[in-house]
Amino acid sequence: MDAPDLTTLDDRQYEQLAVGHAHPRYRDADTWNLLTSPQHIERTRAVLANVHQRTAATLRRRKTERDTFQQECHARGEDGKKEWFATRPEYERWRRGTAGFHQMIQQAISELGKLQRQHNHKAMTQQGTQAAREALRRLSIAVQRHQAAHAKTGTIAAQEDYELWQLLDRLTVPCGPAQEQTSLRTMLDFYWTDVDMVTDAEADRARVESTMRGAPAGRSARYAGVPRARHVGNEKDLAG
Repeated sequence: MDAPDLTTLDDRQYEQLAVGHAHPRYRDADTWNLLTSPQHIERTRAVLANVHQRTAATLRRRKTERDTFQQECHARGEDGKKEWFATRPEYERWRRGTAGFHQMIQQAISELGKLQRQHNHKAMTQQGTQAAREALRRLSIAVQRHQAAHAKTGTIAAQEDYELWQLLDRLTVPCGPAQEQTSLRTMLDFYWTDVDMVTDAEADRARVESTMRGAPAGRSARYAGVPRARHVGNEKDLAG
């Protein structure tokens, strides 16, 4: 059975479909999944709630009518009592069947409520995850720019700078269909920043950044600076 396009169903058709799938025994899995999907579960629950209210109203009305009929029968003496007892089995069968249907709809509504809470929790979790991922993206860009600024100016980086930059290589986030752990720097290179043509100057700066990242623990010797010999007054005339 192919799941129908629920958007094409009017209210009466939608109600018939929802009621037909209210009992777990008679459900088509694909159709039920569609009825309880985030896009349609609110409508499904509203439809079944309307059915539940109508059934409850019918049960109350028939009971009131039955009570009135009982009084009328008893007022007519023995003939009336016979008519009352003669009609009782049919009414009881109807009442049990309708009450069972009423309870089934109630159970389906309760199930939909649980599913809807799960949908809401999942949506909130996804929103929180997306917000955290966006915050991490912005933070990673800021760290990358900080490193690029050091490389551009050629200033000597401190130990804290290297530790900060190395976090882009050490920290990972899940990425892709397989949710493989991917470093923040790779995310920056391929997903989180726009790709532009690289100039020679930028290529040189990238090599400097690579060297900075490669510093094992502390400053890179290539950029830490090498002290030069200095002779006050140049007494030994080494320049000559």
